[in-house]
Amino acid sequence: MIGRKTILLLGAMTSITFISITSLYAAPAAVEETPAYWTDSSGEILRDSSGQCYRTQLWEAKYAIAACESADIVDTDKDGVANSQDACPDNEPGVEVDARGCELDSDNDGLVNRLDKCPNTVAGSKVDAAGCQLVVVTLDQDNDGVADSSDSCPSTSAGAQVDSKGCELDSDGDSVVDSRDQCINTASGLKVDAKGCKLVETLTLKGVNFEPNSNLLKDDSIVMLKKVADTLKQHPDMIIEIAGYTDSQGSQGMNKKLSEKRAISVANYLRTRGVPAANLQTKGYGMASPIADNSSAEGRAKNRRVELRVVQQPKAQAFQFALDQ
Repeated sequence: MIGRKTILLLGAMTSITFISITSLYAAPAAVEETPAYWTDSSGEILRDSSGQCYRTQLWEAKYAIAACESADIVDTDKDGVANSQDACPDNEPGVEVDARGCELDSDNDGLVNRLDKCPNTVAGSKVDAAGCQLVVVTLDQDNDGVADSSDSCPSTSAGAQVDSKGCELDSDGDSVVDSRDQCINTASGLKVDAKGCKLVETLTLKGVNFEPNSNLLKDDSIVMLKKVADTLKQHPDMIIEIAGYTDSQGSQGMNKKLSEKRAISVANYLRTRGVPAANLQTKGYGMASPIADNSSAEGRAKNRRVELRVVQQPKAQAFQFALDQ
């Protein structure tokens, strides 16, 4: 017997005509139309010669019709996925499963939704046993914002500004950190003291002597003062303080005046040798800041001295007195 049967494709308007011979025939009774099987125009499900109904691509075990299948569909865990296609055939009743029949794990963190207290964890996050993102605790014992594992100075003082290595900032690179640097913008290359300020170059003028209790220079002082003048003229932008000191004999007021007069005497001589007056400052310190013990004649002789100090040095390079004494 030869007849024509039209199969409706998923409710679409398109139709395909089949020639039904002995190998293709309609089910003997019409059934409720389902998207799981191919049907003809009258709604009858089409079978092959073995009696197996033709399945559509939408077929799932839950749509299976016993009369259509050559054998009962086995779905042990009743999750809607036949055992033959179920990668997890022993699920607990009522759990949500994916196309493979395994419990859903929406965020792919290794913990199924049923047990996951945080089912929307960001992809790639490490999670705890509850499926929630692990909080990574980074040790930073000095609380400077640099983890101990990367901190080259893990014991920085509280509140100190640090660099990327966790060490206190030293903005001017003078090896004195900013928190202790009282001269934070010292020019590069200058020698500094413990406070980060430029070291004042000081020279004690050995061989510069005065008549006793007088500001009159002795003749043997001239040799040294000529060298000083020649050196200062090579640095016309430099300002020098000439500081006078005495020993402890006599009153403080008298010694202060005497030391000031002696400093002025040195400045006057340097001016005669061509050193600009504007580059010379004088000050008498009297018996202050002794460099030796005043209880001995030798010590007092050392304390009676004249010192030169750099007050202003516009150029960045450090100046050093280079006098053969």
